[in-house]
Amino acid sequence: LWPWLLASSGLSALVQLVILPFFPDSPSYLLIQKGNEEACRKAIRKLWGEGDHQAEIDDIMKEKGAMASTKTLRVLEVIKDPSLRWQLYILMTVMTTLQLCGINAIYFYSFEVFHTAKFEEYLIPYVSLGVGLCECLSSILCSTLIDRFGRKVLLWGGYTLMGSVLALLTMTLSLQHRFFWMHYFSVILIFLFVVFYGIGP
Repeated sequence: LWPWLLASSGLSALVQLVILPFFPDSPSYLLIQKGNEEACRKAIRKLWGEGDHQAEIDDIMKEKGAMASTKTLRVLEVIKDPSLRWQLYILMTVMTTLQLCGINAIYFYSFEVFHTAKFEEYLIPYVSLGVGLCECLSSILCSTLIDRFGRKVLLWGGYTLMGSVLALLTMTLSLQHRFFWMHYFSVILIFLFVVFYGIGP
């Protein structure tokens, strides 16, 4: 079954490959990059139907004017520019914490935790699949929560809950030889960690 599950990801790529030629190009790309206003109008009509879309074209023209007046910076210029320093610090902090938050360790050791929890060998891949599905569903949930609470709240909440779960997971893994039910608690914590990761970072 696993070879089929792995191959199924190619199905969506094949569908995209077949239908992509029938999709119109982005109107802003056609007008800003290509300078083709007629093709832009045609793409807008294909996307939004017939009608007067002059307001949308005017918006794209404003965007083109703003881009023309903006200087493109090289990487070193971005690093040296004092006005971009805080944005750069924030971006580096977010990306660093995303890499070091522990999700890779959770995925790497989850098989061993499931095995220690006395799951049958043939069930462990399906439980691991459930962990991945959990992350996918929580990411979808995040897209609805971000409009209500904002990115900052979700980041703070996600990292706080993930840190708490990792502390509890360390404790349950240390005590799993004393109490048999700690194995199952560890499995629950892995699922919770993945949910909080999907909702937060």
